[in-house]
Amino acid sequence: MIVGFDQFLGNTVQVNGLRRAVAAGRLPHSLIVAGPRGSGKYTLALMVTMALLCERQPRVQSPVGALADFCGVCRNCTRVAESADLEARVAEAVAAREEMRDADKRDTRILVQTHPAVLVIPPDPPQLLVKLGQVRTLIAGIYRAPAEAPRSVAIFTAATFMKEAANSLLKVLEEPPAHAHIVLLAEHVGELLPTIRSRCAVVRLGALPLAELEQLIAERRPEWKPQQRALVARLAQGAAGRALGFDVESYMASRTDAMVLLRSAVDAGEHTDLFKVTETYRAGAEGQAKTTAMLQALAGLLEDLLLLQSGVPDRVQNVDLGQELDRLAQAIDFRWIENAVRGLDGVYTGMRRNLLRSLALDSFAESMAGVR
Repeated sequence: MIVGFDQFLGNTVQVNGLRRAVAAGRLPHSLIVAGPRGSGKYTLALMVTMALLCERQPRVQSPVGALADFCGVCRNCTRVAESADLEARVAEAVAAREEMRDADKRDTRILVQTHPAVLVIPPDPPQLLVKLGQVRTLIAGIYRAPAEAPRSVAIFTAATFMKEAANSLLKVLEEPPAHAHIVLLAEHVGELLPTIRSRCAVVRLGALPLAELEQLIAERRPEWKPQQRALVARLAQGAAGRALGFDVESYMASRTDAMVLLRSAVDAGEHTDLFKVTETYRAGAEGQAKTTAMLQALAGLLEDLLLLQSGVPDRVQNVDLGQELDRLAQAIDFRWIENAVRGLDGVYTGMRRNLLRSLALDSFAESMAGVR
């Protein structure tokens, strides 16, 4: 469900700037919306699209001028809003592709289009890259004026382009048709080629202040304990969407295993607990997801140790482990953390080579236990 602009969390200046541009008919034809994961980039892109296409074209008067809005109930708004659950729409498109003949499947790219004038282009599974075929589909239709809306919009939901796809997009960005807008979403502007960046206006979404995010979590997730809310607010790094959708139970399970691995690596001694944990990390897709989640939690713990080593404890994310992390930080030095990060990269490399995960994790802990 897409709520109104007034319900968008944070980044008021950036949001109002886009609304003023739409109201004045000056929205750039090529636009990059950059911000951390969970900051609302995709939601904002759909809101702007609805404001462009809304049949009623409502306006809100403000001290900074007229702001575009959308009704949310006209046919254009409701059809665009059907793309809000991007994960579900992509899953539907993937399922439809799987039912095709092998010959057709190879040439079919994943696209989401719930409105004929709005094309949403996600990274194509399984490589999760924007591919040439997707850009060619955009090019084939973008120069035709839309029949059911005043504008057409294409939204790239990630900046992970194949080289050929990125180069193919350049020509459209140089000379976009007057009726069309192309929006690229990126966690970091640097993910995109300089030639693409130079052809686009950029809107950067910043992080919500910690106190504001904690208050939001308290209002929206009252079932969480205060300690959990404080933890999630820091782990979300200012991204409201990431915070509200955070799976606390799953993270705590992954972090518990990561702490066993970390203690075994720091405290050279009995590794019985380590072996009990690592033997549960099996092969297969489920095992890969579990291992990735644990390694991400471990990376966060290493970052916290580095922050403690650097004398900035106020930036530690896993605040509920304060005493334990302090103890571990006093037992190691910067070089140990540097070597641990390299070891972690080695585990990721082993995963890509399909090495036995439990063995790779055991090896990591054992190798770090001998470093001081």
